[in-house]
Amino acid sequence: MMSLAAQEKTYTIDDIYALPEGERAELIDGQIYYMAPPARKHQRIAGELYATIREYIKSNDGSCEVDIAPFAVFLQERDFNYVEPDISVICDPDKLDDKGCNGAPDWIIEIVSPSSRRMDYYIKLFKYRTAGVREYWIVDPDKNCITVYSFFNEDMQEYQFTDDIPVGIYQGFSINLSSLSIM
Repeated sequence: MMSLAAQEKTYTIDDIYALPEGERAELIDGQIYYMAPPARKHQRIAGELYATIREYIKSNDGSCEVDIAPFAVFLQERDFNYVEPDISVICDPDKLDDKGCNGAPDWIIEIVSPSSRRMDYYIKLFKYRTAGVREYWIVDPDKNCITVYSFFNEDMQEYQFTDDIPVGIYQGFSINLSSLSIM
């Protein structure tokens, strides 16, 4: 008798690219996770964070690139892991090509929605850490809090939207979500 685990299909990047037009999903360890369309507040937070980070990089002549979802991130060389973080900051230009980012971004921000809570707090946390992401922010609009994982310092801090949140990969840069036009 075959176990249930042995009967599960392992999907690849080809399966992601074969999805019907407009359907979004992520691939983690060969399993497909379909994504619900984001809510308006989610999009406003993502847009404001993207604009703030982009402006900081530009005004400081930074070499890093910031991208907003949908943006393909292939976490490892194998083709069983494909994610679309809400915001990705990549400082190694060799990781970038026309398809997206090949390897771990330096900084990833995920904005939690009701359907992504388990994925963002557990599955992606582990995946991002093991893939070599340096900093991972989980922005939770329902709780008005941001959990910041600094994997290179092996540290985790929690902040409120009203706090000045230091960006670990940029000395002297902090973000205060309450000052952004998201509410």
